[in-house]
Amino acid sequence: MVFVSPQLPFFVYGTLRPGEVNHDLFLRGRTRAEEPGRLTGSVLYAGPGYPYAVEAPGGGEVCGELVTAMPERYAELLVALDRLEEYAPGDPRNLYERVERQVRRDADGALVRAWVYVAAPSVAARLRARGRPIESGDWLLRSSSGR
Repeated sequence: MVFVSPQLPFFVYGTLRPGEVNHDLFLRGRTRAEEPGRLTGSVLYAGPGYPYAVEAPGGGEVCGELVTAMPERYAELLVALDRLEEYAPGDPRNLYERVERQVRRDADGALVRAWVYVAAPSVAARLRARGRPIESGDWLLRSSSGR
């Protein structure tokens, strides 16, 4: 058996959140729990129909959901989300990188290790230089932050 990655929850903050276009397409029937959470040290930027979390130590906070996959659906969900985010380990053309980060669960304040798709370095540099931050840090409130 090949060990690929730990079965961590995913932190989703854009089109995979409940009520958004990709939630039902990718998460329905594959999750055991979905809980509100916050990623600190990141700034949310508007992309072309979807957001990017850009890491910024000491920076802002991104609101989203901690999604725990059903164990028997984990491998399938990991492949589907990597494909959706066009993420391939080590590929310099990635728009996102899948990284392990601590996310604060809203319900109890606990820090939870989770996979997060953050802007790849080249994308992050462009966004920092001329991107449009979503001041609230919440994709669901983007219309109230100058969209």
